[in-house]
Amino acid sequence: MLSSLSRHTALLALVFSLSGLAPAADLSVTAYPSIQAALDANPGRMLFVPAGDYPITEKIRVRGERAGLFGPGRIIQQNPEQPIITIDEAKEAELRDLTLTRPEGKTDTRQEGIVAIKCRDLVIENVRVLDNRGPAGAITLRESQNCRISRCLVRNYMRVSIDDRTANKELGYAFNCTDGTGISVSYSTGTFIEGNRVVEDNLVPTQEMKTKYKLGDFVKKNPEKGAIINQQMWDANYTDAWQQGSGIIVTAPSVSDCTRIIGNHIENAAQGIDLHSDHVIVSNNVILNSFMGMKAMHGSRNVIITSNQFIKNSLWSIGLMPGAGANAENFDGGSVIANNIISDFGHGDAHWIWGDERSPFKFDDGQQPDDPPLTDVLVQGNVVHCIGQPRYKYAVIIAGGPNTPRGMHFSGNLLHPGSQGIANTELPK
Repeated sequence: MLSSLSRHTALLALVFSLSGLAPAADLSVTAYPSIQAALDANPGRMLFVPAGDYPITEKIRVRGERAGLFGPGRIIQQNPEQPIITIDEAKEAELRDLTLTRPEGKTDTRQEGIVAIKCRDLVIENVRVLDNRGPAGAITLRESQNCRISRCLVRNYMRVSIDDRTANKELGYAFNCTDGTGISVSYSTGTFIEGNRVVEDNLVPTQEMKTKYKLGDFVKKNPEKGAIINQQMWDANYTDAWQQGSGIIVTAPSVSDCTRIIGNHIENAAQGIDLHSDHVIVSNNVILNSFMGMKAMHGSRNVIITSNQFIKNSLWSIGLMPGAGANAENFDGGSVIANNIISDFGHGDAHWIWGDERSPFKFDDGQQPDDPPLTDVLVQGNVVHCIGQPRYKYAVIIAGGPNTPRGMHFSGNLLHPGSQGIANTELPK
């Protein structure tokens, strides 16, 4: 008699077979010495991974057209120097329903869980990437077109690390930090990121953790101060920004284009959503207890930020600003921020780091004097909702000076004032 697990696996195989996804029983990876051997023997085919554990020490490579893996199996990468799965120059490849993880004691890594490079029409759906802890994205997409990452779970993707910025002469320092990114996209167009859960349960910003790992303390710095680091931080050999990484990041603004980030749940991230990209839709997401809800900078143009929930953020919830990556051809603005709700601002775990001098909305003047100013932003129909004494100075801060944002338009917003008012300047109509 079959066990309940065997019956479940058999039923899944039957369902997949009847649906046309697994046309023959010999497409199971268990018919081969390894998953890699199964892929190599069946180019361009989807292979079923039955329930069970599949330990590996080398990355699994998916290549070719319409290749991939699906099923309830759990792939366990025991080598922290290797990714779990790589997808190289594939067209219409798919990963579905798998669990990818690393064993206890080997969770810290500088490698990805999934890394896809130069792919087209790739689908990663209902995949769980657990305990792939490191600065590389748990799910990473690079130099790809029209790919979809849907209904995946990324859990516990951060580790204690060192952020070394000494090679960047504008910065010139290295410091202890927590670092990690759930979903990372770069140099890619037409990416659809929807319905995913990106959750960090392991590393939360407590004072005890800061003391234990000396988080924020400089471990190295260049002889000369970088141009975009302030003197106070340089002299103190310390930065408050020791929570690094993002729940979701889309970067390379001169290339990355036409991205949709819709209906995701991001919890306990450093930065919830980090954008350096053009023509982006950020809609119907929940960003909970991230010190920064989202930002768009370094030349992020024509970004729509609408109908999101930002809950318990500590530094800002929505921030738009130029950055060192911006220039006359790669500028920030022409964007819409509409119908978002920001609630319980300043009540997140990182509040003790940032204090009450922060704001739910931040429109900044850039990192360098020659950054083109943020220009033409419509802000309408948003709610900043505060119960009790506000833990912010202003609901909106617009930077001043010669590079102040231009062409800002505010209408129909409900902004509970901070301790000193609604905004640090009269809001333009």
